[in-house]
Amino acid sequence: MEGFAMDTAPYASSAVNEPELSYVGSPGCGRFVQSQAADPIVGVVLAGGQGSRLAPLTMDQAKPAVPFGPQHRIIDFALSNLFNSGLGPIHVLVQHNASSITDHLRLAWQPLMRRGALKTVQPRGRVFKGTADAVRQSIDALGLERGGVVVVFGADHVYRMDVNQMIEFHRAHAADVTVAALPVARTEARAFGVIGCDRDGRIASFLEKPDDPPGMPDEPSKALASMGNYVFNADCLLRALREPAGREEPDFGHDVLPRLLRQGSRVYAYDFASNRVPGTPPYEQLAYWRDVGTVDAYFNANLDTLGAQPVFDLSNPHWPIRMAARSWPPARLVRSSLGNSHVGAGALIRGAAIRDSIIRRAAIVQDGAELEQCVVMDHGHIGKGARLRRTIVDCNAVVPPHARIGFDPEYDARYWTVTPEGITVVGHTACAAATTA
Repeated sequence: MEGFAMDTAPYASSAVNEPELSYVGSPGCGRFVQSQAADPIVGVVLAGGQGSRLAPLTMDQAKPAVPFGPQHRIIDFALSNLFNSGLGPIHVLVQHNASSITDHLRLAWQPLMRRGALKTVQPRGRVFKGTADAVRQSIDALGLERGGVVVVFGADHVYRMDVNQMIEFHRAHAADVTVAALPVARTEARAFGVIGCDRDGRIASFLEKPDDPPGMPDEPSKALASMGNYVFNADCLLRALREPAGREEPDFGHDVLPRLLRQGSRVYAYDFASNRVPGTPPYEQLAYWRDVGTVDAYFNANLDTLGAQPVFDLSNPHWPIRMAARSWPPARLVRSSLGNSHVGAGALIRGAAIRDSIIRRAAIVQDGAELEQCVVMDHGHIGKGARLRRTIVDCNAVVPPHARIGFDPEYDARYWTVTPEGITVVGHTACAAATTA
């Protein structure tokens, strides 16, 4: 996808930041750390969303903790981008089903980081009522310094990004706030904040989830969408959060950004398409970014990782997506046919035929089962002779022998969730009834 028309060439490489960062550890397995000369940078990851549109996958876990691909969780993408960019400390703001995130951070992330570099923040006294309210309630824990920079990222998107390039753009434009942005089809833009800006990237208007998104001047069929990732000057953020909110659930898109624009603050859009991550293969889609807030979007993003030249390649040793280092046994494939698929550690596939699918860790697929375009999550169990198509099997869910799922949406909807695009989700608490072959 092409970016919007603005001059970002000076910020296409993070080489300008090299004096501020040093690499610690072996190639591909170490980390960047800020030097003492760098301006203070604080990372904030908004991970408190309930994820109702991802139900039933979010019944017992927070949206950012939902598994993705053969071995990751959704939050790993935001955290990896901040970690690989050498930013820290990182504060993860949690709320709904918080233990599903805190447990993952303890197992997967804290061993990678120095003591105190990764912190979780939960509401004190009252729940977070919006993205801005979450940061406002967490101000004391963030330890912001005057003259510093605050990077506020969402936790429910799939992408790679060198955050240093966005920070460099922010500083070069003397911005108060910078918003990561990319063009999307106008038909999709109703789900995002929509930006109007000049050719230099300075934002003149910001509409949160408008019913009729305005098109871009050069591409009327597209709208410039906010990715929900922000770089704030700490002074600007503190000032904005001290002012009375206009709504009961104060939000950056609904409240803070429009108010800053009215006050004449320097708010800029950063063209995500100009971001260059080392190790990105030439076949990968430029500026790949997916909001996986719905089951359909989540399912499609998982399939984007499949194939010899996937739209989004999970394998990039120069910019790895980190994951839990738990010791799993190797996957086992016994007398099975497997094509164009991922298989996670500890999975057992015995006498099955699997195509265009993701079988996660410790999942079991029994003899005679046939799966096409399916996602089977951790410890999912597919019985003998079952046939599944375009189906998500939740963690610990059991599909009975000889079940047929994904062939009759009307029947599937009696027992499971069926999405607008026809994806069937078998939750771990769903009725085990199913048609048989």
